[in-house]
Amino acid sequence: MQQFLSDIEGRAFSIAQFATGNRDDALDIVQDTMMKLVQSYSTHEQSSWKPLFYSILQSRILDWHRRQSVRNRFRSWLHWDEEEETENPLEQVADAPQAAPDVQLQDVQFGADLNHALGQLPLRQQQVFLLRVWEGLDIIETAATMQCSQSSVKTHYSRALEKLKLQLEGHRS
Repeated sequence: MQQFLSDIEGRAFSIAQFATGNRDDALDIVQDTMMKLVQSYSTHEQSSWKPLFYSILQSRILDWHRRQSVRNRFRSWLHWDEEEETENPLEQVADAPQAAPDVQLQDVQFGADLNHALGQLPLRQQQVFLLRVWEGLDIIETAATMQCSQSSVKTHYSRALEKLKLQLEGHRS
């Protein structure tokens, strides 16, 4: 179980950070997800851990969004406008030292634009895209993880790709 969690924590953090836009909240969500998996499912077969983990992660992300919605209603009513600094998860990726400066600049610009484009996607599209592309889950696994139909996964994925292609059009070689 420890090796599984070690292998998955970085990618799970990225997914949570994209979904929340906040590093600390993403860390809390991932930690809570890991604890729930260990407490409730450590006796299950190892092959079931990944779908279970992502299902729990999705639930925690949706819970976070629900809580934020309620908090935002109160903040707007009370006129509390808190600005929180968010950290770009793509900035944590190490640069390739052998790349030419112009290539590095293009990579940084693409990373920033990709991060922005992913952040602009509706939550369901964003999560389907990240689970399918980053995590390599197939349609069936993604549908089970997100507790929706396979046709919904296909629709969200298609719409996410369409929006990302449109927003990242300027980066085509």
